[in-house]
Amino acid sequence: MEELTHYIGGEHVKGSSGRFADVFNPATGEVQAKVPLASSDEISQAVEIASKAQIVWGAVNPQRRARVMMKFVDLLNRDMDKLAETLSREHGKTIPDAKGDVQRGLEVVEYCIGAPQLLKGEYTDGAGPGIDMYSMRQALGVTAGITPFNFPAMIPMWMFAPAIACGNAFILKPSERDPSVPLMLAELLEEAGLPKGILQVVNGDKQAVDAILDNQVIQSIGFVGSTPIAEYIYGRGCSNGKRVQCFGGAKNHMIIMPDADMDQAADALVGAGYGAAGERCMAISVAVPVGDETADKLIEKLIPRIEKLKVGPYTAGDDIDYGPVVTAAAKQNILGLVKSGVEQGAELVVDGRNFNLQGYEDGFFVGAHLFDRVTPDMDIYKMEIFGPVLSTVRAASYEEAIGLAMDHEYGNGTAIFTRDGDAARDFAHRINIGMVGINVPIPVPLAYHTFGGWKKSVFGDLNQHGPDAFKFYTRTKTITSRWPSGIKEGGEFNFKAMD
Repeated sequence: MEELTHYIGGEHVKGSSGRFADVFNPATGEVQAKVPLASSDEISQAVEIASKAQIVWGAVNPQRRARVMMKFVDLLNRDMDKLAETLSREHGKTIPDAKGDVQRGLEVVEYCIGAPQLLKGEYTDGAGPGIDMYSMRQALGVTAGITPFNFPAMIPMWMFAPAIACGNAFILKPSERDPSVPLMLAELLEEAGLPKGILQVVNGDKQAVDAILDNQVIQSIGFVGSTPIAEYIYGRGCSNGKRVQCFGGAKNHMIIMPDADMDQAADALVGAGYGAAGERCMAISVAVPVGDETADKLIEKLIPRIEKLKVGPYTAGDDIDYGPVVTAAAKQNILGLVKSGVEQGAELVVDGRNFNLQGYEDGFFVGAHLFDRVTPDMDIYKMEIFGPVLSTVRAASYEEAIGLAMDHEYGNGTAIFTRDGDAARDFAHRINIGMVGINVPIPVPLAYHTFGGWKKSVFGDLNQHGPDAFKFYTRTKTITSRWPSGIKEGGEFNFKAMD
């Protein structure tokens, strides 16, 4: 069985803690590798190497750092198929989804090629008599990121690309469930010209996370995962004087107005609700049709589309709509919430509980589920399911529909489908949610805008990627400068004044 490594100082390093976690093939349920779980001493070793390397890297001019990012983009495109296959094997998502995972990370790397422009400061000539003022953005030093299983390529690149482009070193603690792609990314970055020690990949569990949180050299931490863990990391990191940004759970609503194109809305819901087996923080998990007539039409459109979804292993090719969920525990959690929905009175319109894939009986596959007549007091409404389950909550009016999204504790993403410009504009302005789609089901901003939710979906003041990333990974220094003048009144130069 393959034994994975850490990536420290530009080398693959075996774990020394004696602790390992299983890496499964979600399609078969088989353990395919062991990943080492780092001790605090291993974290400290990685940080020490990164700290020394960062002194040199931070002095490299932004244009040369950008050239490394340019080469990295070329290598990502070169190895796209290899990265996608490895990602699918450990995560379970289809090859097209895996390529999308890499592509959305690659786009942030492309944005970081603009580091020379993004890192420019400001200058004021003649702020006072003989006084000039200017500012500069400087790297923090050693930074760190703790990333989730559901996007093992994209989210690490969302963090380490801007951090490194700003002149920092970066300690990456990826998910122990699918750690191979982050290790491959570190190799590719060094092939692109990144000095050894600037990107360290250290695998681990809570012990490694706590070591990162408590290490006094690490200046900033990024995290994506569940809200309870986000709150923990944010609190402990901030108490240790670090700059912290944490992105937590989601319960994304899509409001369907009576004037919406029902075919368009149904197609959007199926893609956004069931793609990647629902294991996306931007998945639409709650459909809110306005009015019973709208709800009946929507359900009628959804049922045949959902029943036609093809579930299978990534090896079955592009014909598969989604694959297994990541672990057996994830599968049981999803089915447990489905059971609670039935028990609490929701109508299970499409029942995927008995889904079974011949030849893959031990895999972590979950059939598609569709609930109707869900109410806000039910667990399937309140909790993030993170699986192929769509809940329909009927609203009597637009005001009731928008109130559902606004009252929920999560505020990551939302959408409205309508032909009414006034309703769409009102929705966009009033909704207390960070990312909004208008006739767009998954409103994930492109790399040159920022990604982030509101309420209990985020902890911290700055979002991911876009301009916010360059603010998060740098500090601003402002200089006020005055030089003795050697100019006499009338414009004659006084050389004695300069002696």
